[in-house]
Amino acid sequence: MSEAKTINQKIKDLDDKTGWFYSDEFTLDQSAKKYKEAIDLAKDIQKDLEGLKNEVEVLSEDFTK
Repeated sequence: MSEAKTINQKIKDLDDKTGWFYSDEFTLDQSAKKYKEAIDLAKDIQKDLEGLKNEVEVLSEDFTK
């Protein structure tokens, strides 16, 4: 079973995916598929960041009591 990727790993993957659009490997035929992959990954990163934000807010509330 593979371990879940960290946010930093996901951001690097997203950077690689968006970099493909500027590379010599770019093809119009694959662009829609690659764009969807990048959007899905960005949404996943956003969800992870929102979860982290919630954790920080909970911890902050605990320390202010």
